[in-house]
Amino acid sequence: MSVRELVAQWRQKAEALRPFAEPAARAFEAAADELADAVARDDEQLLTVQEASRASGYSADHLARLLRDRTIPNAGRKGAPRIRRADLPRRAPVAKRSRSGYDPTADARELLSARREDR
Repeated sequence: MSVRELVAQWRQKAEALRPFAEPAARAFEAAADELADAVARDDEQLLTVQEASRASGYSADHLARLLRDRTIPNAGRKGAPRIRRADLPRRAPVAKRSRSGYDPTADARELLSARREDR
């Protein structure tokens, strides 16, 4: 579940609770508002090409190419490009192979780690 989906879920829970527990509904709405605001602030964060590379999983060269081609907008200026976090392309995580073959535990950990970075 993405963070945005969680916000929507909390809002739905607030509406379901409203007839029975108004204070609990208000608490869910307040939490959803705080989380939505935090996500919006995070989306507006400007990253250098190197920071964007670490956040997205794409190489700095590839991101620089996307900026030059105007595939993603430059939120900075010429000579000092910046990429808004919300504009980053996202690379799907790939399961790492161990010498003994597929490790489902390692794969699950990697997926959880990528999900946390998504927030």
